[in-house]
Amino acid sequence: MAATPPFRGGRNIALKIPPHQFDDLVRFYGEVLGLPRLGEFEPSVVFEFGTSRLWLDRVAGMSQPELWLEVETDDSLTAARHLKAQDVVRCDDIEVLPDGFDGFWVSAPGGIIHLVAGPKSG
Repeated sequence: MAATPPFRGGRNIALKIPPHQFDDLVRFYGEVLGLPRLGEFEPSVVFEFGTSRLWLDRVAGMSQPELWLEVETDDSLTAARHLKAQDVVRCDDIEVLPDGFDGFWVSAPGGIIHLVAGPKSG
């Protein structure tokens, strides 16, 4: 059995949003809720969400929003072994990570996508 590394909630939450709903959600978080806007990184807008960053990502070809979460770990290699031993589906092809990024993608039960980020992920 693989060792269980420490996991904790990460600082990023992403809502992958179809283009036809994107502007309304940006308005909701920015104008209706009044959350501070941290920036725009086409095709994304980022808001402060408590201690987290809420990324609203415009994604062509989607029909409904999806929630993606980040979890952090002190050891991404041990985390990968542990999750594999627990039959968690790894899905690195879902979105390309930057070269040298210390992390990977998994799909939790129910299809919720998680970025597992190691200490060298930036």
